[in-house]
Amino acid sequence: MTDQWDAGRLDSDLEGVGFDTLAVRAGQNRTPEAEHSEALFLTSSYVFRTAADAAARFAGETPGNVYSRYTNPTVRAFEERLAAMEGAEQAVATSTGMAAILAVVMSLCSAGDHVLVSQSVFGSTISLFEKYFKRFGVQVDYVPLVELGGWEKAIKANTKLLIVESPSNPLAELVDITALAEIAHARGAMLVVDNCFSTPALQQPLKLGADIVFHSATKFIDGQGRCMGGVVAGRAEQMKEVVGFLRTAGPTLSPFNAWIFTKGLETLKLRMRAHCESAQVLAEWLEQQGGVEKVHYAGLPSHPQHELAKRQMSGFGAVVSFEVKGGKEGAWRFIDATRVISITTNLGDSKTTIAHPATTSHGRLTAQEREAAGIRDSLIRVAVGLEDVADLQADLARGLAAL
Repeated sequence: MTDQWDAGRLDSDLEGVGFDTLAVRAGQNRTPEAEHSEALFLTSSYVFRTAADAAARFAGETPGNVYSRYTNPTVRAFEERLAAMEGAEQAVATSTGMAAILAVVMSLCSAGDHVLVSQSVFGSTISLFEKYFKRFGVQVDYVPLVELGGWEKAIKANTKLLIVESPSNPLAELVDITALAEIAHARGAMLVVDNCFSTPALQQPLKLGADIVFHSATKFIDGQGRCMGGVVAGRAEQMKEVVGFLRTAGPTLSPFNAWIFTKGLETLKLRMRAHCESAQVLAEWLEQQGGVEKVHYAGLPSHPQHELAKRQMSGFGAVVSFEVKGGKEGAWRFIDATRVISITTNLGDSKTTIAHPATTSHGRLTAQEREAAGIRDSLIRVAVGLEDVADLQADLARGLAAL
């Protein structure tokens, strides 16, 4: 941002502007070329004016770029825009969503620290804790997401983090973020929220009391299934530690992917509104179908946290999960009978996707772990895209006819 506002300005004055304006303009610092769109800096390194200049930058004594594993103008533009949209002091971009949660735990926890994790987080998150973090002395326990009393009871003197995904994947369970933050803070712990399913367009956990938010930017932030990346956002004090981990370990975001994500943020609110509208229509329709035993979508009055969702979210999201008759065999027949929807485990795409969580995204969990997370063999997850909703309904009807 230029220091002074004058007739020759290149950047926009964003003081006091709204969410939609931040989504389009935050984080951009135009070069002397005066480009209107965000510049893409495809460079691994940077030149210095003198040896003393190089030494000062490497020592952190003067600001400026050092090496793209650590700093890059395109990545910084994405980080600043996402931070503005989440209401965070700082955001730090990572190579994937899993790298984001890796960076949080590795930078903020030590051997002997205790972490509480929701039972209903992404399957790979559980694998990361069980197979790797535990090996290095991080203690981990799992708590049912919605039970505030269970969280309070499970906190120990050495509990450092409470990690939740709300809404959860794939059952759309929610936790009262404000209440859980109060429980965590009363015992000296921090609340970390995976905001991937909602995005800041629908939910801003930091404003509800959470300490840290992270995303798989691969999903809705990109919005078209093109690139992989992640981001962590929160107070500068914690983000300084995350930056230090990334600088040393290297799971940083590429400039090209950061540029894609920055452009994705410009249309995020519009896309999420369209996703939510179609998902609501399909969830209501599925709930009336004879072959469907249960629908999991927070926008339905039948959802146990429907009222909570209305309080802490501005939309109910794009993911609709439902259980069909016939167990695994029935679910597979349903999926195989579709002809328009893509059979793939990714979500947050403009193209609608369908998946069987028990044998894909959560397939590496034990049967006991899946049962604890509510991932039944009869469960199907549909991540609603931007197609004509009538076409999606017709395709799901093909699945129902196969049961």
